[in-house]
Amino acid sequence: MSARNSTTGRPVMALLDLLGRRWALRVIWELREGRSLNFRDLSAACQISPSVLNTRVAELREAGIISHDGEGYALTEHGNDLLSRLMPLHDWADAWAKRMARK
Repeated sequence: MSARNSTTGRPVMALLDLLGRRWALRVIWELREGRSLNFRDLSAACQISPSVLNTRVAELREAGIISHDGEGYALTEHGNDLLSRLMPLHDWADAWAKRMARK
C-alpha cells in the first residue's frame, strides 16, 4: 500500500494516509470491543452513506484491518492491534480536551 502524494515509501505514511481518509477511523471505532456489524448496521452506526462506506470497507479489508466473516464486518487481529496502539492517543486527546476547556 502506498500513500497518496508521498514519495518516501514509508509504511507509516501509507498508514496515516489510510487512517486520514474520511470515515476510516470511525469504521474502526465502531468495530471495537469485538463487535461484528453487517453492512447496514455499520452504515447506521457510522452515519455514513453506503457508497462511502463501501469504499472504506474495501480499503480497510485490503489493508488487513477488517474482515467479513459471513455475518458481518469485524476487526482482524491486526486491526485490534492497531486499535490498541491508538487508545493511548485517545487517552491523550481526552486529557488535552480537558486542559483546553480550562483555558
